[in-house]
Amino acid sequence: MNAKPITGSCHCGAVTFSADPGERFLVSCNCSICRRLNALWLHFPPAASVAMNVPQGSTIAYSWGDKGIAFHSCKTCGCTTHWAGLVNARMAVNLGLADDPRNIADLPLRHFDGAESWEFLD
Repeated sequence: MNAKPITGSCHCGAVTFSADPGERFLVSCNCSICRRLNALWLHFPPAASVAMNVPQGSTIAYSWGDKGIAFHSCKTCGCTTHWAGLVNARMAVNLGLADDPRNIADLPLRHFDGAESWEFLD
């Protein structure tokens, strides 16, 4: 696994992150929004090893359905950087925005069926 945190940002650099993947894996979800975003999510429990730099007013939050999570996109360049739980402290960072894609190449990728079964497909 990676020995150091993975850094990344939206395209314009307004929103940045540093995430320690530890023993985690990337998630590709096929729900209606994730498949359109084509995001590679790294999920974090509350108080986890991720540092987000999201200046106040720099993102637009989007939530729908049961309103359990909000997707955050940069107001300037439109990149979806992360999602955050609205009813708990869980979150995920879009590692498709890593500064160097080679830094995520060795992370395991799991496919999640968010469209129907809500189970991992592997």
